[in-house]
Amino acid sequence: MLEQLQEYVEQHALFSPADPILLAVSGGVDSMVMAELFHRAGYNFAIAHCNFGLRGAESNQDEAFVASMADVYKVPFFVNHFKTREYAGFNKISVQMAARTLRYEWFEELLLTEGYNAVATAHHLDDQIETFFINVLRGTGITGLHGILPNRIHIVHPMMFAFRRKIEEFASDEAIAFREDSSNRTTKYVRNKIRHDLIPFLGDINPEFRKTITATIDRIREAELILRNHLKQLSDSIIKEEDGLTRIYIDDLIKFQPVDLYLYELLQPYSFNRSVCAEITQALTDIPGKQFFSSTHRLLKDRGCLIITETGQEVSDSPAETYIEQAVSETTKPIHLKFSTIINSDELRIPKAGNIALLDASKINYPLKLRKWREGDSFVPYGMNHTKKLSDYFIDNKFSIVEKENAWLLLSGNTIVWLVGHRIANPFRITNNTEEILKIELLD
Repeated sequence: MLEQLQEYVEQHALFSPADPILLAVSGGVDSMVMAELFHRAGYNFAIAHCNFGLRGAESNQDEAFVASMADVYKVPFFVNHFKTREYAGFNKISVQMAARTLRYEWFEELLLTEGYNAVATAHHLDDQIETFFINVLRGTGITGLHGILPNRIHIVHPMMFAFRRKIEEFASDEAIAFREDSSNRTTKYVRNKIRHDLIPFLGDINPEFRKTITATIDRIREAELILRNHLKQLSDSIIKEEDGLTRIYIDDLIKFQPVDLYLYELLQPYSFNRSVCAEITQALTDIPGKQFFSSTHRLLKDRGCLIITETGQEVSDSPAETYIEQAVSETTKPIHLKFSTIINSDELRIPKAGNIALLDASKINYPLKLRKWREGDSFVPYGMNHTKKLSDYFIDNKFSIVEKENAWLLLSGNTIVWLVGHRIANPFRITNNTEEILKIELLD
């Protein structure tokens, strides 16, 4: 079994023999066999034990036992006592979920403070089968069916080459001491019902059931890998980063069926769930303006595309109007503007970039005023001699809804001087009679 462990660790590049690894050891047969194998392999490890305080004296006896084994192995020992039921009640979650959350939060803390590369847990192939059925019963996609991966960020599963029976036989043959968790015998929990009732029943139907379902999970994992590679290529071609905004063009999206499934997979990095993605799919042919939210992002249905932006503190939290005096050379809130004056000359070249405005300084009245655009605002765009509503200007220049939301105006008195980053107002342009120029730069 030692050779199998070493081969599995090497095959999946879980860690190198010298890497400091933190073993999650409960005292049960699985984790004690893992600790013994690590000791025999000569790996660099420490032991971490969680005392959840759920079984009274039995929990404390588990802790004492694991501490004594760490002393035998002459490795560092870490223990934490948790108020698990109190945490579960406060957060309105199950005791099992509370224990899992507390456990992994502490492990992450230990990795940071004690300098270990990863945490190793003793999950094995039977755990994978149980997890598979738990996810099936709860409802899941392909990700919930791929089983327990050999590793994920800072977590490795070096025992995923063995079934529980093999681990128990090794413990018996090698006289490895361990503790029995009395809660494992009850069928009060879903996992235990699957372990003690469902899996033996399926084993009666197919004696090779465990091997069969494990092979099936491996094939699902391979299919998921193909899907992920396809979606990565699709994402690179269909999700566009333009003008600081993330866009998905609807005409590109609807080429792929079923649209809602593709959309769900594409939007997973932005935390949109399946039901919201179904609503977005139904809105693809609706008029622009519908908004959908995940815990981290907003998706806006615009003309011909979906626009994704991060949620959080909006610029609208800034003052409704910001005043800028003549002596100011730079302001960073609510946007970053730099002001300077230059003398007009024949050599002057008017920049085409929208982030620079050159204005006739003699026509500017201070303080300047910076604010968001409002319905009813109008100005005379550069190159025109008549007033145009900003709303019409936005339509003519194909502003997205997000671009309109983010549009800032710079005003002299109550007159718009500059649609910031886009176009100045014609009355404030420089002419042959301009002597001094106010130069304004919009910076990132």
